Amino acid sequence: MSEIVLITGMSGAGRSAAADVLEDLGWYVVDNLPSSLVEKIVELASMPGSGIDRLALVSGRNHGTVLDTVAALRTAGHRVTVLFLDAQDAELVKRYDVARRKHPLDDGGLGLVDAIVLERRLLGGTFDAADLVIDTTDLNIHQLKERLVSAFDDARSSRLQIAVESFGFKHGLPLDADIVMDVRFLPNPHWEEQLRPLTGHDPAVRDFVLERADTSAFLERLEDLLRTVLPAYEAEGRSYLTIAIGCTGGRHRSVAIAEELASRLRTRGTAVRTTHRDVIR
Repeated sequence: MSEIVLITGMSGAGRSAAADVLEDLGWYVVDNLPSSLVEKIVELASMPGSGIDRLALVSGRNHGTVLDTVAALRTAGHRVTVLFLDAQDAELVKRYDVARRKHPLDDGGLGLVDAIVLERRLLGGTFDAADLVIDTTDLNIHQLKERLVSAFDDARSSRLQIAVESFGFKHGLPLDADIVMDVRFLPNPHWEEQLRPLTGHDPAVRDFVLERADTSAFLERLEDLLRTVLPAYEAEGRSYLTIAIGCTGGRHRSVAIAEELASRLRTRGTAVRTTHRDVIR
């Protein structure tokens, strides 16, 4: 078996939708799989003549043993990526209300909110150990597909894939961030009347943000930091890394800085994509 992706995460965060995308990309998908059966499925898929070289497994309710199963698979020589789908609690409640479905951990006595809190506690270790976390709170199905295609369409590559994400602190920290940089020290284009309706994609805002000595010094030092830590992440076996750039609202400074950082990383030959979580808020 050359590639295995274990899809786990919060119920209602999009595990089945992610499985559908991977299936479209040519992965063999097994949904709602108990942890006790994972090793058996992998064994069968690894047999000569199975025709399966990329296997996606969607975890079921056995949250407590997922990491043990991953460790066993890696010890056996399989390359395993743990994909964790997450969303903010309020969004999960809304999705369950709309779908009128019962949470899998709600035994009739917990209630929806308490079931979500319990599941998040049970999955705390899995979240921390995940190779890739995708926060689906503000993603529609097309945006989720774009993120997954970017991550897994060329999954055979061993290169570290970098995501540079802009966000606004007033909307909360991104759940999937590995490195967070705060650029609120830079002058805010929001207070310039002619720039306020624009975003960091617009040349006028980009010039306002980037054509400053403080910005140049920050980007140079950030590049120096990344030159040091990115090889170390790769040496640790990481396949994905998310660098989050935050300003107040996520529309101006963070967008311009994220795009500039991504451009500089691409110039060095690094595989990188950009997302802008709050630019349209």
